[in-house]
Formats: sequence, structure tokens, C-alpha cells
Amino acid sequence: ELPGFYYDSEKNRYFRLLPGHNNHNPLTKDSIQYKARECKRLRLLEEEQKQFHVTLFQKATRAGLNSSVLLQKRHLGLLSSTSYCRLVHELKVNCMQRRKIEIHSPDSSVAGTNNFKIIVADVACERIFTVNDVEHGGCKYGIINLSGLGKESLTVEMYDNLYFTNRKVNSVCWASLTHPDSHLCLMGIAETPGCASLLPASLFSSTNPGDRPGMLCSFKISTAWSCAWCLNPQADNCFSTGLTRRVLVTNVVTGHRQIFGTNSDVLAQQFATQTPVLYNGCRSGEIFSIDVRQRNRKGQSWKATRLFHGSAVTSIHLMEAEHYLMAADMAGKIKLWDLRTAKCVKQYKGHHNEYALLPLHVNEEEGLLTAVGQDCYTRIWSLQDAHLLRTIPSPHPSSKDAIPSVVFSSRLGGSRGVPGLLMAVKQDLYHFSYN
Repeated sequence: ELPGFYYDSEKNRYFRLLPGHNNHNPLTKDSIQYKARECKRLRLLEEEQKQFHVTLFQKATRAGLNSSVLLQKRHLGLLSSTSYCRLVHELKVNCMQRRKIEIHSPDSSVAGTNNFKIIVADVACERIFTVNDVEHGGCKYGIINLSGLGKESLTVEMYDNLYFTNRKVNSVCWASLTHPDSHLCLMGIAETPGCASLLPASLFSSTNPGDRPGMLCSFKISTAWSCAWCLNPQADNCFSTGLTRRVLVTNVVTGHRQIFGTNSDVLAQQFATQTPVLYNGCRSGEIFSIDVRQRNRKGQSWKATRLFHGSAVTSIHLMEAEHYLMAADMAGKIKLWDLRTAKCVKQYKGHHNEYALLPLHVNEEEGLLTAVGQDCYTRIWSLQDAHLLRTIPSPHPSSKDAIPSVVFSSRLGGSRGVPGLLMAVKQDLYHFSYN
């Protein structure tokens, strides 16, 4: 390549880059890179469209492994039922097809008019809580009921509450206060005056509108980054808030608060379920745990497990047995840590991130890890051996305000639901269904 010039392979000639020319439509490195990314995305979308007619018996996520080989190995007793189910999920994920979902709302003027920012599913995957941008600069909150999502039907119901069209949020989690997933914790975005809110999910429902909504609380805080709800009975009715250089644990019934000082902003949090221990991921790259039962909080001697990433930790996920913890950072690294030895045992390569707070989605039953990168590609790995199974391009051109938000489950809509991936991007909701 010539310094200061760009070679266009289509036109078979060189063009001068900025600065140094007076072209009315100048070429810049950013515009060239964007064009290359867009060409790649469109090519991948076209390839996926062509592969719709490939059968599961022909498709292979790994060399020499397809559906017919799996069945043969299963019949010969060479695969356990667990391994067989995991590998079937890998094959199915590689064959998922994208279909657009029609969203119905009691207010027809609202559905499909605002960009999705966040979607978060409840434990049963019967509902997803949504945060949508609105024109005047705030956000609209709503709940989408997935019960209508079937193999034939691609329609879901969305309910929102315009009284809670509120400030922008950067962290959401479901809370089990009066019954499983009865409430929602919302953290106000850091650039505005911080606010932590606990809202009953019944506020976003068409049933029994005259009923009392149940417990609702809200309090002002400074610069909130993350939140987590505790399901361990020894810290009942408690949720945590990750702040600037602080961790705040609040009992929503008694109002009692515990404050833990840290050296860095707390960007990611999760409670263990077997013990009342809170895991925290920081901007400094440190991951540490807190036993919220302890009273002595002088200095930082209360820090238990300590792990270190080379960049800001954006998401953490404690595995079911609670011996391992998955973490992602702003260098695009995803690592699996053994908490007993404090050592990294696996790395999942291919993720792209430089500055965004992007979540991880771990499905242990299906043996899958899903993450959306800053480049707007959704990647799915095998939990077992960190093999990258599939890279899904976004249906929309990539940009900072069009990073997809996803939910994966083998039971979307509840215990009798359908498997697949939900993707919310711009104003659209898509279902990537198993073949």
C-alpha cells in the first residue's frame, strides 16, 4: 500500500486519503473500515440465507461431526446422554434461522416505534423486561410475554407503563421479593443523577389493573453501574448496587444498608445462591467476593476470593456448582476461572470489546456461552471446550447505538416453550429458531 492512499479493488485504482486534498466527498480511514465491515456483514447474511436449505444431517459444527454421525455413536454406546444432548444443541444452534417477531401492544402507537437498548429474561424465560429509548431522551420500560411464541406463531404481547417512562438505565436484574421474579431492580445511568428503583413486575401487566402493585421503592445514589439480587435465605430481601468505588447492599424490607469501600468502580455483580457471598467485577480488572454477613469492614480485609483481568471487567457469571466463574473484560477476553485455585482454566476467543458494558449469557444445561460484541456480531461457543460454534451478523448495519441485546433458552415461553435465540436490535425483535 502507498502511504496516504487507499486502493479500491473494485475500481482498480488508488484514492488519496485525508488530509491533503479537496475532494467534496473525502475518504477517511473510518469510512473505509465501515464500508469493509458492512460488505462483510452483508456477505455473511447472504451466506446464511443460502444455508437455510442445508439439512441437519449435512450441517457440521466440527470436522466430521453431523447429526447422522451423532446418532450412530449414540446407538453404539460411544456417547453418554449428557454428551449427546450437548452436541445436538451445538448442531441445532448452527442451523438456527432468523425470523422477525410481530409485537402486539394495547397501545398500537407504541409498539415498534422505539429502539431496544436492553432485554433481560426472567428465570423461567416466560417474560423479558425491555428498556427502549424514547424521542425526548428518556427510556420506556415494558414486559414482553413470550407465551405466544410458538413454532407456527411469531407474535408476542408487550405491556408497558407510561407512568414509569423514566431516566436511562445501564443495569437491570429480576428480583424475587414476594414470589419468584416478582420485581425488577433498575440502576439509573451514570451520566445522570443516579437512582436505584425496585419496581413490581405487575405494573407492566394487563391483568387485574386495579390491584395494588406491591412493594415499590426508589432512592437516590451516585453513579450506579451494576446491580444483583440475593436468593440466599441468609441475606433475604437484599440487593446490591455497584457504585463508584463502593458496594452498597440494601435490605428492601428493613431499609438496613451495608457499605463496602473499593479501589475502583464496580461494573458487574452476582450473588452466589449456596452462600450469601457477592462477587464483583471492577474497572481496574479486579474480581473479588464479599461475605455480606460480616460486620468488620475496616480497610479491605473483607475481600475473599481475588482474581485479576488485564482490563475492566464488564460481566461475570457464577457457574451452577459455584466452583467456577466466567468473566469478560474490555479487552475482549472471556475467561473461565476456577475459584478453588484462583486460576484461569479456559479462554473463549473471538469476542470483540473495547469500551462497552456487554453481558455474558451462559446456558449450562445446553452447554453454550453467548455474547454480543461491540462489532455487533453475536457469537456462540461450546462451554465444554471453548470451540466457537457460530458467528451471527446483525440484521442492521453496525453502529454504537445498534448493538443487539439477546436472550438464549431451550424453553422460550416457559416449560413448554420453544428453543432458540431472541435478538432485539433497533426497533425489531427476532427469533432464531431451531430447525
